[in-house]
Amino acid sequence: MNSPSDQGRDGRPAHPSATQPSFKSRRSLLGFAAAVASSAIFLSGCFNNPMPQAKSPVAAMMAGARPAVLEPAPAPRLDPALLKPSDTVFHVGPGDELELEVMGDPASRAKVTVGPDGKIYYYLLPGIDVWGLTLPEVRDRLGEQMKKFVREKPVVSVTLRNVASQRVWVLGRVTSPGIFTLNGPTTLLDALAQAGGLSASSPYAAFAASLGVPIPPGGPAEAADLAHSFVIRRGEVLPVDFKELLRDGELSQNIYLQPDDFIFLPSVRTPQVHILGAVNQPHSERMAGSLTVIQAIALCAGTAPQACLENVAILRGSMAQPQIAIVRVDQILKGQAPDVKLEPGDILYVPYNPERIMSRYVNLILDTFARTVGINAGARIVSGNSTPIGIGVTVSPR
Repeated sequence: MNSPSDQGRDGRPAHPSATQPSFKSRRSLLGFAAAVASSAIFLSGCFNNPMPQAKSPVAAMMAGARPAVLEPAPAPRLDPALLKPSDTVFHVGPGDELELEVMGDPASRAKVTVGPDGKIYYYLLPGIDVWGLTLPEVRDRLGEQMKKFVREKPVVSVTLRNVASQRVWVLGRVTSPGIFTLNGPTTLLDALAQAGGLSASSPYAAFAASLGVPIPPGGPAEAADLAHSFVIRRGEVLPVDFKELLRDGELSQNIYLQPDDFIFLPSVRTPQVHILGAVNQPHSERMAGSLTVIQAIALCAGTAPQACLENVAILRGSMAQPQIAIVRVDQILKGQAPDVKLEPGDILYVPYNPERIMSRYVNLILDTFARTVGINAGARIVSGNSTPIGIGVTVSPR
C-alpha cells in the first residue's frame, strides 16, 4: 500500500522523492550493512524518536532554510443547500417561551418558560419534561397528563412565543462578541450584524466608522483576519470564504446558520504560526522574526513518539482556498534536505499517521486548527481564562 508520500492529489506525489545518501569512501561490509539497516528502520514507518527541544528559537539552521514549495490544496465546495433556510423541525429547549391554552377555556391561557431542567409547569400538572420535543409532541404530552384530572382528554393549544434555546457563537474581532439567539432564519451576515460587525483596529478607523466614512478593504478598520475566519458546524469547518463575503459582497457565501454554529474571526494584527498535531505542546507561536519548520517544532518541545515525520504539512493561505506543502522533516534532521521557512499565518501540522488522500489530509488539518482555536476562544469568553489550550489529538477527517 502506498504511503502519503507516494500518492497525493490527482495521483501526483505528495512530496519529492527522497535522495539516497552517497558513500564517497569505501567502508567495511559490516559498517555498510549497519548504515543501510539504520536507514531502513528509520524510513520504514512513522514511529520516530521525539525531537530534542531547542535551547534557542533562533537556530543556526535558519541560514540554509528555503521557502516552502506550495501547490493548491483540494478544497471542498460550498453546498448550495447551505444557502437555504433549514427545514429541520423545531425542538423545544430551555429558555423557550410557550403560550398554552385548553381549547374552549380562555381562562386557561398562560405563558410558561421551559426551565433549565427542560420542564414546564402548567395547570395542576407537576413538572412536565418537554426538552427535545416538537410542538405537536408537547401538545400531546400535555393532553395525556391533563387527562388524569378531567373526564375527557382536553385539546391543548401550544404556541411558540419566544426562542431562547437555539443559539450561535460569534467570537473574535467583532464589536460585540458573544452568544446570540436564533429567533428565526438567520444568515451569516445577520449574525455578524447582531455582533456589531467587524471591530475597528485603530482610533482613525473608529472615528471614520462613526462618521460613516468608507474604509477601503484591507485598511485599518479590518482588524479581523478574514483569510483564517471560519464557521464550525457539528465539529466540521464549513467552506465559507469570508473575504468574498465581506470584501466583495459575494452573497453566494452567505450561508444560513443552524443552532450551535460557531463563528470565529481571528485578529490580523498578531503574526502567528500554528503548530498542531503530534507535537508535545501544540500551540500558536508569535513570530518576532524568522522561523523554520524545525525551530517551530522544537518550540513545541519536540514531537510525540508516534509522529510521522515523513509527511509534515504546511498549510498556507485562506481557509477556503489553501495551499499545501509536504515537508520531509526526517530528511531535514538527517541533513539530506534544507530546513523550510515559515510565514505568518501558516499552519504546521505533524500527523500521527500517514494520510493517503490529499483532500482528507487538508480537511483533517483545517478541522484540527478550527477546533483548537474555537476551544480557546470559547474558554476565554465563558471562564475568562486566557491560558491557551493545546490540542494534540487527531480529529476524524471528513
